[in-house]
This record gives sequence, C-alpha cells and structure tokens, in this order.
Amino acid sequence: MQKNRLYYGDNLDVLRRYVPDASVDLVYLDPPFNSNANYNVLFAEKSGTRAAAQIKAFEDTWQWDESAAEAYRDVVESGGSVAQALIAFRTFLGDSDMLAYLAMMAPRLIELRRVLKPTGSIYLHCDPTASHYLKILLDSIFHPSNFQGEIVWRRATARSTSRSWACLHDTILCFACDVRSVKFHPPRVKADEGWLQREYRLEDQRGRYSLDNLTAAGTREGPSGQPWRNVDPRSVGAGRHWRYHPETLDRLDAEGRIYWPAKGVYPKLKQYLSESSGKTVGDLWADLPAIGRTSAERLGYPTQKPEALLERIVSASSDEGDTVLDPFCGCGTTIAAAEKLKRRWIGIDVTHLAIGLIKKRLADAHGESIKSTYSVVGEPTSVDDAAALAASDPYQFQWWALSLVGARPAEQKKGMDRGIDGRIYFHDDTSGDTKSIILSVKAGHLTPNFVRDLRGTVEREKAAIGVLITMGEPTREMRKEAATGEFYLSQWGPHPRIQILTVAELLSGKTINRPPDRQTGATFRKAPKAVRAAERPGRLGFDAPQD
Repeated sequence: MQKNRLYYGDNLDVLRRYVPDASVDLVYLDPPFNSNANYNVLFAEKSGTRAAAQIKAFEDTWQWDESAAEAYRDVVESGGSVAQALIAFRTFLGDSDMLAYLAMMAPRLIELRRVLKPTGSIYLHCDPTASHYLKILLDSIFHPSNFQGEIVWRRATARSTSRSWACLHDTILCFACDVRSVKFHPPRVKADEGWLQREYRLEDQRGRYSLDNLTAAGTREGPSGQPWRNVDPRSVGAGRHWRYHPETLDRLDAEGRIYWPAKGVYPKLKQYLSESSGKTVGDLWADLPAIGRTSAERLGYPTQKPEALLERIVSASSDEGDTVLDPFCGCGTTIAAAEKLKRRWIGIDVTHLAIGLIKKRLADAHGESIKSTYSVVGEPTSVDDAAALAASDPYQFQWWALSLVGARPAEQKKGMDRGIDGRIYFHDDTSGDTKSIILSVKAGHLTPNFVRDLRGTVEREKAAIGVLITMGEPTREMRKEAATGEFYLSQWGPHPRIQILTVAELLSGKTINRPPDRQTGATFRKAPKAVRAAERPGRLGFDAPQD
C-alpha cells in the first residue's frame, strides 16, 4: 500500500504531477481569502503570554499581475463553462485583485475535480468576502446539480461594530463529484434536553417518541405511489408518495409504529427516543467553537481550524481507508483528523514552515513511529538539493534547516533577529526553569566571525547552547573557535556550549548534542495525543425500499 504523502510545493504543480485521475475520496481546502491580510505565526513565551517573536506565514492577497493574467488566459482559452464564468467575472469585476484570486483558484479547482472519484466530495472553506464568487466558480466546474449544501459555521460570538453587522461565521461550500453516487453519512450529535422535550413530547407504552412523515415529495406510478389503507399520498399537498412499500407499511403498523390521528389527518411514523442516534446535523454548525487562546489544541498557526470541524467533514463524506486531500494544508488539521479516523491522506503546502509543523504535530500525537507511514516529497534530500533551495529562497532554506533539529523560527523581520534564526526550549531538571538553545543558519561564505557572533549571542541571551548550521563545510579556524572547552552540564553529561553542524551531517542523521528529547519543553505548542474519535452513531433499524 502506498504511503500517505506530504508535498512541499505549489499545489497546482503537485496536483498535475503527482495525483492521478479519480484517486481521491474527499477534498477539503481552506485557501487564503484575498482579505489583504498578512498572517503571522505568533509564538507564546514560556509563561504562556503572547510573544513579540513572530514570522510571516503567508500574505493572502493576490494581485492582478502577469501571473494572474496568464492563469486567466489559460482557463479562458480552454473554453467551456469555467471560461464563461471567468469572462463574466472580468466584465463585472474588471482587472481587480478579486479577479486575480478567482483566476488563480479556477485551475486548482479544475484539478481537484479531476482527482476526485465519482463518489467523492469537495468542501471549500471561505468567508463572506468571496463565497458568492466561489459558489459560481464551483457551479461552473462541478455543475449546479452537484451542489450539496452551504454550511454556515459559527466561529465567533457577537461583538460591537459601528458600521456593519459583525461577521460571526465562515462558509463551507460542498459539492459532489456526482450527486447520483456521492458518499455521505449524515452526522448526528447528542441532543440537548430542551430539544428532546420539544421533539419527543409524545409517549406510549414503549416510551417517548416523535412524529415523522410517511410521505415524500413527488408522485410515483409504482406501489409506493398508490393508496394504502384508504389514504392516497397523491392527495397530500402538491402530490407525494409513500416513503415505504405497502408491505413495509403493513409491518410498521402491526408493530405499532404508525400513529393514526383523528380523521382527516394523515398517519405519521413513530420515531422512538430509545432508538434515536442523536440529533441530525444540518447546514448550520453552532456547536463547534473556534480554537480558544488557552486551548490545548492551539498550535499558534494562523487560520488554524478545530479538529472537531474536520472530523465531522471527514466522517460524513468518507469511510475508513479512503483518501483525503488538503491542497492548502497549513498546520495539518485535515491530516490530523484523517489520521485519527483511519483515512489515508495527501497534504500540500508551499512553505517548509508548515511542512515542519505538520511533521512535529503527527509525531506529538502518534509517536515517532508515525514517520514510517508517510513520505515527504519536495524537501531537500541531498546537499545539492539543499544548496538549490538556499540559492532560490533563503527563508525557505532557513525554515527547512531549522525543522531538521526541531527548532522554531525566530522573528523574520529584517534587522530584528539579533543573530538568532531559531530557538529550542527544554527542561532538564526539577527547577522548572526553561533553558534555551540558540540557532544560527548560514548558507553563504563562512568566516570565524559567525562563531564569535554566536558565542556573544548565547552569552547575551543566557542560553545553554548555541548551534551554527552551515550549508558548506566550516573552516579549520571556525572549528577551532567553537572548540573552546566550554560546556553546558546536565545530568546526562557535558554538552559543548558552541556547536557547528553542516547540512550534510544533519541529512546523515547527526543532531545537536543536548539533553534528551523527552526533557524538552514547548519549542512549538505541542499537539495533544491522538484519541480515536467516537464511533459514528447508527441509524434507525429499517431502510426505505425503492420502487
């Protein structure tokens, strides 16, 4: 069986190169909303308070530029309903940033439609800024007949605003690949007592029950469209049919499951509370709060969604063993939910920061053995790969190098790092004091001054250890400068105060000489241990037969 996969790169390129047609059962995506916002990862200090240290994770503004125009042109020249939709958008929106956003989303959504199985679904998470445009775009790709619903997720409580209605919700648009064969398990939740009192207000010798319709909309010519017990379903409203065959209706009546009211009112089906699997979840989700500031689930990543939200989606539209894909996987909530619910998964992100965080999240929740169950595609696996990354994108190289030793990046703002590219926090005694390791990453020409600067930073920050990660081989003078005989002492022995590690050494498995990992503290916010989600409640003990 192929491993789960985590891809670093542009999701459009990854989808086209690596994901086959009709190979995915469920897609969830939470793309940037084009809200002109800069999203930063905000790290907490050891006291739990918000830190000044932060790094920019992404900027969600797409601008109408040459790349957006090229994306627009490619889709329009392909023709069809998607091209017509984009042409209409341009007529209405002009060459705006919103058009750029839609032009960049269109080819990605086309690819996601391609990789979905006929039984598959797509859930697109967005806010009211662009949801109406995205709905039209999805209509053009999946066809309006495959629209499954618009889920409103209440993510915030009311707050005062002076000029507009406070926005309290996100929108999740759901489309089926093919509504005739789509996989869907209607989720149910535990009902509150007030709802139970309203819905199950009747009672007989078998217990409390509610009343449900025995008819469904539309007329039929088969047995379920004919009169039963002198009651003609076609005379109900604008014409209906029985939900069950006459033989099933006879059985239900013999079992006392049909409620016969006064003359002139149609019979109803008794739904007993003792058989209920809970309250049906509709398209308004107000029972899943956003992640609070003190939540153990909070990782500090921008736009992080609660696992319960993704568990509901994954449970509703996939089965165990199915494949779930998230092309904007961020800190990996979709992956975490899929892993917990025994689904296979594919995650894609364009930053090494996100890839490193997901790998740590999985290890925190499932243990180090989880690493053998997935592969990472797009990360450097050789010195040449690392050199190419360093030359093309120094910040991505820095994030990747820090992820090799489990360090969190320091603030990215130019001139504000004060010689610090990353940190690792740990505890190695019973005092409760938090110790730190300072990291500096260098990809260019190397000089002994880098070692001297690192030593000064370690002394200034009162850090336990300083580590210099280099792309190239350090000079003899650098090695000599680091080997001063200074050590940090722990109960596990002495650890060199200043250490130099090359990318080649890290790729070969060498790591920092420090107290054991089990003693380290919260370098990143640690993901909770995974607990298997509760089994999905069953349904009533009979199904509606078909004509």
